Amino acid sequence: MGTDQVVVRGTLKPDGRLELDSPPNLPAGPVEVVLRSLSSTTQSSEDWWQYLQRARAESEAAGGPYRTEEEIEEERQDFRRSDDRIEEMYRQIKGKDRNGTSET
Repeated sequence: MGTDQVVVRGTLKPDGRLELDSPPNLPAGPVEVVLRSLSSTTQSSEDWWQYLQRARAESEAAGGPYRTEEEIEEERQDFRRSDDRIEEMYRQIKGKDRNGTSET
């Protein structure tokens, strides 16, 4: 099953009907509709940083999954351990000649 997605603007009427500005370029069948209010005051006065802050706050309010500082640090340490293991393998490889015997 594909996950084709298009963004089509429209107007939500007072009676709950949705009027689209243009027909979506999707095949007929079941769809999922997500409505997001596009108030003109928010768009014109909100810069990119304010948008990111608002989006993060909305996501947190909706229960978005965010990692704790401890979880992030644990992942960083795991990456470092992986790097150490790779470096050790390189050292072992460099310590052998082409015949597979250790260089002296």
